[in-house]
This record gives sequence, C-alpha cells and structure tokens, in this order.
Amino acid sequence: MAALPVFRWRLAPDGYATRRQLRARGLRPGGQGVAAQLERPRRRRGPLVAYLYRVELAKPVRPMTQARWRALAKANAARRRCPACRCDAGYVIPTSLGTCVPCAYPEPSESVRSACHG
Repeated sequence: MAALPVFRWRLAPDGYATRRQLRARGLRPGGQGVAAQLERPRRRRGPLVAYLYRVELAKPVRPMTQARWRALAKANAARRRCPACRCDAGYVIPTSLGTCVPCAYPEPSESVRSACHG
C-alpha cells in the first residue's frame, strides 16, 4: 500500500476536499478512500490531521426520504426523553448528566415531584 500524500495546512492542491468541504458543495465521498491528508503542526503535541478526498470522484448527497425524516425525528425525540422520569425535557439531554436537569439536580425542599417537573 502506497503512503498517502501529505500537504501542509491550507496548501492542498485543487481537486481535493475534506468531508465538510464536500458536503458544502452538496457532495459525499461516495465510497472512495482517503486520497491525501493535511497536517497542521502544533507545539508539544502531534499535528492536526485532516483527510482529503478527490472532488471528481465524489458523488451527490443522497436526498432525504420520508422514511429518513421519520427515523431522524424519532432519534432526536429519544435524545430529548429523560431516562429517569420518562418526560420530554424540551432539549437534548446532556450525556454528561444522563438525565434532565431537574432529575440531575433535584430541589432539596421538593418532597413530591409532579409527573413532569411542572
């Protein structure tokens, strides 16, 4: 296997793009492997690395279907539901807490909690 070409940060030739740059153009890598990489040197740490893909081999982004929209809505709803009280928190539950804020930090004077912290 040949080594990947390595370019300095912001010095990649035309025809290469990162995943984010491809997405901004409405493209995706489309199954191609990494074609090159960018390296940005840092002090006292390893370099930052960004992988590059060939723009001419990229394919258009697949359109969102109704089934995909439904699956995405279901996944986002699951991220909003508190596992402790089973209520919709109204925001995405932080993974650092694992529960909604009222469940993570209950009020000390609160003797009986309502169904959804109301």
